[in-house]
Amino acid sequence: MLISQRSQYALRAIFELSRHYGQGLLRAPQIAETQAIPPKFLGIILHQLKQGGFVEAKRGHDGGYGLTRPPKDLTVGELLGFVEGPVGPVDCLTPGGKHHCPLDGQCVFLPLWQRVQDAVSAIYTTTTFQDLVDQEQQRCSGYVPTFTI
Repeated sequence: MLISQRSQYALRAIFELSRHYGQGLLRAPQIAETQAIPPKFLGIILHQLKQGGFVEAKRGHDGGYGLTRPPKDLTVGELLGFVEGPVGPVDCLTPGGKHHCPLDGQCVFLPLWQRVQDAVSAIYTTTTFQDLVDQEQQRCSGYVPTFTI
């Protein structure tokens, strides 16, 4: 149940846009540098996110990217579902799974896998990008550099 690198980059791009929500548009190179995303790959991801209605784009001198809605209204699960498609611990629980299980309906592990999928899904669908921004702010506000010799 690994999240693809593309999905991780998409999550980081949306997170960076969430951090700056309401402060104007961000240019792709700024997003790429801050979130350690290869610029060429970021362009592809931002285009995909624009097509999905997650981001808006404006060309020109004052151009850049921004979220189409507030971070409090956008969940990690929604973004992962768009980029990754259905995510599950095993193929037999994933809609459109590619493999047929010979133990279909008789697998002793199926309830376990279902609980895992439900737990992970609950976390993804209840975590907003605003939650992540708030967590980062709390983490950073607790950091006080000390200069001792």
